[in-house]
Order: sequence, then structure tokens, then C-alpha cells
Amino acid sequence: MHCSKLLGIAVATLVSASVANAGSAPTTARMAMQLFADHCFSPYMTAAKARETFSLKGVDHDFYDLDPFSSAAPSPATGRAVTPGTDRRCEVSFAGDHAENAASAAVRGLAVEKILQPADLPASYTETATTTLLAARRLNPRRVAVVHVATRGAANTLETFMLVERLAPSHSTN
Repeated sequence: MHCSKLLGIAVATLVSASVANAGSAPTTARMAMQLFADHCFSPYMTAAKARETFSLKGVDHDFYDLDPFSSAAPSPATGRAVTPGTDRRCEVSFAGDHAENAASAAVRGLAVEKILQPADLPASYTETATTTLLAARRLNPRRVAVVHVATRGAANTLETFMLVERLAPSHSTN
């Protein structure tokens, strides 16, 4: 399914998805999705907060912020290398194929933070066969964020990942 169609479907079904999950017990995947939606779009997230927030068994995270919006000290990359053209990443991953629910959670998080204005997706971000959501959103006149939700790995090690990367100002212009 194309990402733009999924984004429209996800926005239209946010209420029903929330109601459907309201009575069920939390799972690691569901908790990770909610934590991502609640915290990864916040400009006040730091590496220390990310370590604390995402310290769930079965959840991996990756975070850096080289140019914080707040007075916090920069958080260097400690996981994967910095994506060229970005100055911030917040990512969670967890076992299994939960990409559709994860995409809905990411869209919900964007809506809560009022990050709704579409932006051009940089050519360096490409959809793969396992991509459920890949979208760029304008944070402010100078900044763009790219949100990517997909699965990766082999059948016996399949995991879902949710990430948001903030483009450096020089890469945020259209």
C-alpha cells in the first residue's frame, strides 16, 4: 500500500484504533509504539531521557540530537552513524511485524504535536517493500522531519522500526 494512502487511512481510523486497543493488555510492541508517539516528536527529548523512556525489555532505541532546540547539551550519536543531512534521530525497534499499528501510532503522535504540514521527501529517503509509512512533515519554516515505519530482518528475526529524523536546516528547504 502506498504511504500516502496509508497516511489517509491512519488519520481516518485513529479513533477506532484507540478504542480497539483500549481494553487489551499492554504488550512490549504496543508500549514501544506509544512511547515513540509520546516522546520522539518532542524537541525536549535528550539522550538521557531516551535511555530512561525506552528502557523496556525487548525494545531497542537509537537517539542523537546534535543541535537541541532547548538549552540541553547536544547528544552525540552512540548507535548507528548520523544520517547525512540530519541533526536528530529518535528510533525504536521491537520484535515482530507491527508496522500497520506502528504507523497509526506515529500518525497519532504527529497529530498530537500538531506536526501536520506536508513537506517534500528528500531523495535520500526511499520506500522499500516493507515500508508502511514514509513521510516528511514541516516542523517550522526552517525544519523538516522525516518519519519512517517499516519492518526489517529475516522471517525469524523480523522487527518493526519507527524513526523520525530531523533534517539540518541546510537540507530542510524545498
